[in-house]
Amino acid sequence: MAELTVVKIGGNIIDDSSKLNEFLDAFSNLPGKIVLVHGGGKMATDLAAKLGIETKMHKGRRITDAENLKLVTMVYAGLVNKNIVAALQARGVNALGVCGADQNLLLAEKRNHPSTDYGYVGDITKVNTLALCKQIECNAVMVVAPITHDGQGQLLNTNADTIATEVAIALSRFYKVKLIYSFEKPGVLLDAEDDGSLISKLSAEGCALLVEKGTINTGMLPKTENAFHAINSGVEEVVIGNFVNMENGFSAGTNISQV
Repeated sequence: MAELTVVKIGGNIIDDSSKLNEFLDAFSNLPGKIVLVHGGGKMATDLAAKLGIETKMHKGRRITDAENLKLVTMVYAGLVNKNIVAALQARGVNALGVCGADQNLLLAEKRNHPSTDYGYVGDITKVNTLALCKQIECNAVMVVAPITHDGQGQLLNTNADTIATEVAIALSRFYKVKLIYSFEKPGVLLDAEDDGSLISKLSAEGCALLVEKGTINTGMLPKTENAFHAINSGVEEVVIGNFVNMENGFSAGTNISQV
């Protein structure tokens, strides 16, 4: 079974041009078959503030009303996605920028939460694995923006960590998949202000304790939830860590354990 790497990058890398360039340099040197999933984060929040559109978050996830949906679609599937694609092309990478509506890649349903109205936030119901595999086997590096659709013409905003997870799980039927949640920190930390407090291996039990203590919260919470879902659903290896370690096989970072 061929190896494939799914890499997810977040807004803190995208928002910093020097960090983004470092990331793309490292990413473009990764061997084998690769899929890149990106968020947008602060860029959408900053633009919303300039336009007078309120940004609301709940437990690390964006609440998306109709105006915010227009904004994140433009930023994520437009500006951010195409800037990354152009930068990868400049580095000799055959990149193809898409969102979930393209080739029906990511079907989702509007989230129905018992206590919180997330607006136009989508939970993935189906990944078009065949379409992904066809592009991968044509040596295209898919660059996936975190916009999905419901199949009835409605676009939906979906957490990029979740997209990376579901894509990795779907592709694990055909490839030996390594999933990397890449961001600016060394990995999951005991102290968010101390990069030396890295947790090198994280179990579900250990993660639950850290969530209870409040050590894992906000943006790290959906990341760890998705990481454990992936490792328990057929993904071979899951790592949370700093993008600078990608070229050396990403041996550093927090390795997610099944036990």
